[in-house]
Parts: sequence; structure tokens; C-alpha cells
Amino acid sequence: MSETNINFDEIIERRNTCSIKYDFGKQRGMPDGVLPLWVADMDFRVPGKVLSAIQERTAHGIFGYTEVGEEYFEALKGWMEKKHNWSIERKWLIKTPGVVYAIAMAIQAFTEEGDAVMIQQPVYYPFRETIESNRRKMIDNPLSLGEDGKYHMDLEDFERKAKEYNVKLFVLCSPHNPVGRVWSREELEKLGEICIRRNILVVSDEIHQDFVFHGKHIVFSSLSEELKNRTIICTSPSKTFNLAGLQISNILIANTQIRHRFKAQIVASGYSQLNTLGLTACEAAYRYGEEWHRQLMEYLRGNIEFVRNYLCEKIPQIKLIEAEGTYLVWLDFRELGLTEGEKRELIVNKAGLWLDAGTMFGEPGEGFERINVACPREILRQALKRLEAAV
Repeated sequence: MSETNINFDEIIERRNTCSIKYDFGKQRGMPDGVLPLWVADMDFRVPGKVLSAIQERTAHGIFGYTEVGEEYFEALKGWMEKKHNWSIERKWLIKTPGVVYAIAMAIQAFTEEGDAVMIQQPVYYPFRETIESNRRKMIDNPLSLGEDGKYHMDLEDFERKAKEYNVKLFVLCSPHNPVGRVWSREELEKLGEICIRRNILVVSDEIHQDFVFHGKHIVFSSLSEELKNRTIICTSPSKTFNLAGLQISNILIANTQIRHRFKAQIVASGYSQLNTLGLTACEAAYRYGEEWHRQLMEYLRGNIEFVRNYLCEKIPQIKLIEAEGTYLVWLDFRELGLTEGEKRELIVNKAGLWLDAGTMFGEPGEGFERINVACPREILRQALKRLEAAV
């Protein structure tokens, strides 16, 4: 059931496939010819076994309302146990079309308009958008970049603001997008202690849990029985196996009362059965995708090393913030001394690149850019050459 010698160097044409990444630049204000390394999907084909499962399912030709049997849960359970040393129960599982949708459902279910919801910027921007669009008060506990080149949590600020604003819910990003931190057990335990003390419900976005290069991913609810009973864990195969367009996420809630309330909010939203092919792909990925994932991780390590070395040798003014996890690399442009407008001019119009500006992730992201390195190395080489010439 394994795959061998996967060619991640193959450049697969994605234009004219209705790809958000490649086909909608003009609609999003980008000039013609930009090289896109922004949105978090990969330029790699899914594992062969996943593709075969989808093809077998489509050959049937009927796509009615679909549910899954015990085999689906066993594939998910096996992956979580093997990769993350975390044992889950069948009753915990709620399937949703995406993690951001699940976060929105949690915000609606467990807070009221005007309530405070905490995040840690710079962070995945839909967190802020979802909080504000639901008319909740966004409270920022900004991460700080230390002299060690790593971002750190300010837990004193976290507890002070939790008390001052009576924070009801906290959205954790673990591993962190975009700064690439894989939080240590000690950091998470200290954070958890505050959440218990202040009676804060935690929604933990762990969608990047399978991309860890340094350290070890710790599932937040595995830290203690108390945290297990106040945490909503959000996972998905969409990043790991490049399945974002198939709309499938697995949300795991141990606490019965919280789970029932979360389910009720989904019912209120009008959503029920998921995408048939998403369910098929998810089960196949967790059942057969381990070897593909292993080779992918080796390739991504090589891509990060390539970016690091290229910047050091040819564009030393731009610093790479070491990626402990995720395939989204956080780049520090501040040494160039540019305004945000000048930085955009350099990257978009001079270099012809489409990255994600750091300010999208909140004010603490000013001076930074996020680049997606999950692409063939030749594309990365072209992008960095363009950037070098522009600088």
C-alpha cells in the first residue's frame, strides 16, 4: 500500500483549473504574470491511493447524501494515535466542511454579541474576521519575536486581558500560522493553567499538526483531563494531503455538553451531510497516505533549507524566521526599511510575486511576508531570483 519515489519536482500546470491560487489574480488586484506563493494549498498531486479511491467512487456515478461507517473513524483514530500519540473516541467526532466554519460555529454557540474572544496576532487572518463578523470583541494577545529568533507568548498579558475583558473563548493556533512555532509542552501547560483559572473555552486549530520539523506537536486537550473538558480540537486532512477543495474537517470534542451545544449550532446554521468525495478522500488519506506524507516532509525540509541558504547568500537583508512547523514561511523584510506600500511595490510590481503581506495577520505582522514553500523547488528558485533582482 506504500508509494515510492514520488516526484515532487514535477511542475503541474494549475492555470485554467479555476484555482484560486493561479486563476484569480486579476480579480484580486494582481497584475498579469505574478508567481503565486500565497494561499495555503500545495502544488503537489494527492497520494495515488487517495486519487484511486476518488476515481473508484466517481465511477459509481451517484452522489447522493452520504455518511461514513466505522472504517472512516478507525482510519482517523489510527492516524491520531500513530502520529500524535492521542487516543480519540468515536462519540467525540463531528465532521464539518472546514476549520474556519467550525471556529465560527464555536463563537456563535459559546459567546454572545459583544463578548470578548482572544487570539494571538500575527495569526491566520480568518480568526479575526470570524470574530468581528459575528460582532464579538477581538482581544489580541500579541506574540513577541525574541532575541533567539523565535516568537513567544506573553502569558502575563494573556491573563491580564483575560481578566480585564472577561474573555469567554480563546482561539489557539498550534502549530502557529504564520510564524511557524511548534509550541512546547511547557508553553501549552502554562497557557492551559490560565484558561482553567479564567474559565476560558479553547478552540484549538491544529490543522497543521502533521507539519513539524523541530519539536513535537502536542494536542492541546491531551495535556490534562481539565483541558480535555474545555477544548474543541479542530483537525483536517486538507493541509496534510492537499484536499482543501474537498471540504472536510474533523472536529473532536470530549465534553458531552460542549459537543451537544456545538452540534446544535451546526444544525441552526442549516448544514448537514458533507461532500461525498471529501469523506472518501479523508479515509483513504489517513489509511494509506503515510509514505507519501513521509516523502513530502523530506521534500519540504529541503525547500525550507533552500530558502534559508538562498536568503543568507544572496538577499541577506531578508531574514527567514525558522519554521518549526507548517509549510508557510515567515520572512522579515524590516531591514530593507520600506513602508508597507513600498514593500508591496517591491514584491508585486518589481519582483512579480504574490505573497501574503504580514499586515493581513494583524498589526504585529507589519514588515513581514508569508510565503508558501509547498511547491516544486524550481518554482521557489524562480521566485527567489525575482526577489533578488528586485531588491
